Amino acid sequence: MLRAYKYRMYPTQTQIPLLMSHIHACRFVYNHSLEQKIRAYEQNGKRLSCFDLNNQLPALKAEYPWLADVNSQSLQYANRNLDNAFTRFFREKKGFPKFKSKKNPVQSFQVPQHYRVDFESNQVKLPKIGDVKTMLHRVFAGKMKYATVSVTSTGKWFISILVDDEQPEPTPVSFTSDMTIGIDVGLTDFATFSTGREGCESSVSEELATTPESVAATCIAEGKRIEEPAKGDPEVSDGS
Repeated sequence: MLRAYKYRMYPTQTQIPLLMSHIHACRFVYNHSLEQKIRAYEQNGKRLSCFDLNNQLPALKAEYPWLADVNSQSLQYANRNLDNAFTRFFREKKGFPKFKSKKNPVQSFQVPQHYRVDFESNQVKLPKIGDVKTMLHRVFAGKMKYATVSVTSTGKWFISILVDDEQPEPTPVSFTSDMTIGIDVGLTDFATFSTGREGCESSVSEELATTPESVAATCIAEGKRIEEPAKGDPEVSDGS
């Protein structure tokens, strides 16, 4: 089963420019690839795949030499993110992919592999960046997938690591109408249950876990009114 673990990072003043270079480069590649896909479809009716876009990266690096200072797999993952965005657009109608802006409150890039987590020294080693101090407050076991490094608008850095703990997915639990209850919240009565009961605020949680008698007692103690019980429920008076 896949699980994500998020940790706070504390890069040095030397490492911050390197991290920002990765963010800027991945955003640049994403936007450039999006423009190429739009142009190729409008001019030739051709759809560029993620493989096609990755094949264009060497020429793009030659045109923009500063891209060579960034982990190449992070740049390739930017194209993969774009490809996934188009997949969601065509299959799930999630909206046409938009160009990324440097003004977004959270900026990020992915590291697919070749990174190392050291729980003893509280450090994460990233390609072309080095060992970054990280508060590894939770220990995980399993196969590490990709990691996402992000920074907030306030300058706080985080890393989220996707881990496959090789445990089976939880088996769905079947249920019947006898095991469920519906609650309708209204103005006249705070809550109406599918059992037919109408009650006060405190009866909501207690309807799920306690007996009808204790629900009524709580309402009376709080000076609230409980409606006529449904057929089969014990009658309770509010004392008036």
